[in-house]
Amino acid sequence: MTTPDFSKTSFSSSQKPLPKLNLLTMFRLGLFQMGLGIMSLLTLGVINRIMIDELTILPGIAAAAIAMYQFVSPLRIWFGQMSDSKTIGKYHRTGYVWIGAMLFTVLAFVALQVVWQLGTSVQTNGWTGITYGWAGILGLVFALYGLGLSASSTPFAALLVDVSDEDNRSQLVGIVWSMLMVGIVVGAIISSKLLNTPEICGTAILSYDPTQTSKIVDIAKLQAIVNPVFIIMPGVVLSLCFLATWGVESRYSRFRFRSTLVEREDQITLGKALGVLTANRQTGRFFSFLLILTLSLFMQDAVMEPYGGEVFGMCISETTQLNAFYGSGTLFGIASTGFLVLPRLGKQKTTRIGCILASACFSVIILAGVMNSPSLLKSGLLLFGLASGMITAGATSLMLDLTAAETAGTFIGAWGLAQSMARGISTVLGGVFLNFGKMLFSSPMLAYGLVFALQAMGMLGAIWLLGRVDVREFKDNARAAISAVMEGELD
Repeated sequence: MTTPDFSKTSFSSSQKPLPKLNLLTMFRLGLFQMGLGIMSLLTLGVINRIMIDELTILPGIAAAAIAMYQFVSPLRIWFGQMSDSKTIGKYHRTGYVWIGAMLFTVLAFVALQVVWQLGTSVQTNGWTGITYGWAGILGLVFALYGLGLSASSTPFAALLVDVSDEDNRSQLVGIVWSMLMVGIVVGAIISSKLLNTPEICGTAILSYDPTQTSKIVDIAKLQAIVNPVFIIMPGVVLSLCFLATWGVESRYSRFRFRSTLVEREDQITLGKALGVLTANRQTGRFFSFLLILTLSLFMQDAVMEPYGGEVFGMCISETTQLNAFYGSGTLFGIASTGFLVLPRLGKQKTTRIGCILASACFSVIILAGVMNSPSLLKSGLLLFGLASGMITAGATSLMLDLTAAETAGTFIGAWGLAQSMARGISTVLGGVFLNFGKMLFSSPMLAYGLVFALQAMGMLGAIWLLGRVDVREFKDNARAAISAVMEGELD
């Protein structure tokens, strides 16, 4: 389905043409994504690190609980349809964005409180039924957190379509996505400053139990230090959400003038997504490539901060700051690739080089652990971010080439939903493989190294699959295959 050309929309004599979205408003809308970057840092960075390192919660359980927010992503279909059909106040999008933001910012703090209870149960009872019960509650809270994210981010994505035209939508999406990475970098810097206290970076949070052979964390002291961060930072995120969207829908939205609706990502069911992405040989190959790529690229989400803590002895503020190196590298990688690399090397070659560099970066990250060199780890993460930026720019551009114009919204939406599910699986796999590595090896370095080595191997597998993708063949016969899938959905 093609996007309506709002620039040709007719207005009655009593209606003034709606203003075009200006650059300042585009960056203001990006503040919402900046807030999401900060929230991802708090969950995958701080909470995950505390659970695995300080509270010694099994990595597989920690990762599975956090990943629940990704696994509820198919429910965003409902939130998208709700915002299309029912208003809150006078608006289709803004009310949903605000209510969802209030939910996920509050639930981030609630999740942290459940983490303290889970850690206390591990220290007091070990892995008993009570402890597993707290782990289940944590998974439920993260599922609710994911619902809050969907209730907010899905109508926000629809708002981006509503307020933009064909000639400025790509610019808006580029700015908003970049602000997500800016949020990760800024959040990492601010959170590390808030967590950089002598108590949390020293031994004050440790206590000694005569019945234990090692020191254990004093959860009450740790709680007193970390809790304020989960009040201040979500409060900042909620403020950014209000600032980003205040008055935008009423001034710029074209929603009420549409004759047809754009088939957005939030309107794609999981069944339709899989059908479109495996419609013929080339779409199936490209989907397989993107699936392996996503699994390999994001498995480190669950283990990087614990790696810094357990292997390098970094405190929480220092491991949080690692995200700044990765985020900065990613931003530079996307910008430089779009302007310098893609025009010279082409999309497939650029993506292939990015995968090779990412695989090499995992070797650097492993070597940093062997040498116990924090500076080498930071350099490796900076380079990994650069490689990730190259992969993102190259693979996204290639995906647009492998998209039939008649079903562009469907294809891109299908990949968006499939990618969300794949990222949830990759987070779980990172924790599971770390758990397996700790059972297999006595050295923490080897356990973490197993995860990074598997990621490097996955990147090589993605390169092999990419080599089997033929854009010319796709354009020759994929359009008919995808159309057949769409017609089947309508029958």
